[in-house]
This record gives sequence, structure tokens and C-alpha cells, in this order.
Amino acid sequence: MGDASAVGGASAVGGASTGTGSGGGGVLVATNLGLWLPGRAERLGWHDILKAVWSGRELTVTVAETIDERDGYLVVADGPVETYLLLDPGDLPHQVRARVTRSVAYTQQHPVPGGSGRIAARRVAGADGLTWTVRYDPGTPVDADGVRAETDQLVAAAARAATAPADL
Repeated sequence: MGDASAVGGASAVGGASTGTGSGGGGVLVATNLGLWLPGRAERLGWHDILKAVWSGRELTVTVAETIDERDGYLVVADGPVETYLLLDPGDLPHQVRARVTRSVAYTQQHPVPGGSGRIAARRVAGADGLTWTVRYDPGTPVDADGVRAETDQLVAAAARAATAPADL
């Protein structure tokens, strides 16, 4: 599938037919704005994909689910894992990896009281600025006041550092 194809107003950059799997049969299409998956009515933005793994036969996608909206960032968790057997993958696995990776502007694991979490800043295709997220590790007391306060400070510091002009 070439760059000139259009899918939902976006340039298509790769596509693949699927066989059976947890995602069922259908067509996967990568565009400059995100990934269309069988059975989904809406496109997944590249920034919404926490992890994509290519086994050589199957593409496994883990989507971020928003748990909470806080001042300046979202708390996310792993959504259900979706697996697609790609009968003719073409360039799709490469495009998915490249575009998910390109959407990450910052990522760092940080300790917080009682656990830890990964702070990430993602580029959203078609939008200015960065979207900040935190994904806590299992067992971390997400709603504890100390965790919330520490996370607020960590995200604010990371955002300042990521957006500060480089010294010349």
C-alpha cells in the first residue's frame, strides 16, 4: 500500500491482511495518524499504543487505557492485549514499530512511595505539544496522597526539562 492511499483523511503507509487470532480476521492499516485494527470503529493514535511486538508472524498490540485524568497528565494502564496473525505483513510491522517509537519524546521509570511508575511524554499526530502519561507498576498505591504528590512533582519536573531550551 503506498503513501498516496487515503484512509479516513490520512495517508496510508502500510497495510496487512490478518488470519485468525484474538483480533479476528480483517485488515490492519497504518496511517500517518495511527493504526486501524479489525473490529475497531476508530483509529488508534500512535501515542495510544503502549507496546507493539512483532513475532515474525503475529503483531501483538497493547493499548493504553486511561484510568484517571490529573492536572497535566493522564494515569494509564495496560488495556487488553490484541494479537493479529499477519498472512502478508509487508512493511506494516516496521511502520508500527517506527511510528510508535517516534511518538515517544520522553520516558523514564521513577520510584514513588510504595512502588514506581513510568512517566512518558508522547507526540500526538496532528497536535502541537506533548501528552504526558504515567503508568504505575503493579502494586503501587495509585491513589495514595504521597504517590499523587510525588507523581505531580515528577511530571512537572520532567515537563520543564523536556521543554526547556537547550543551552547554546
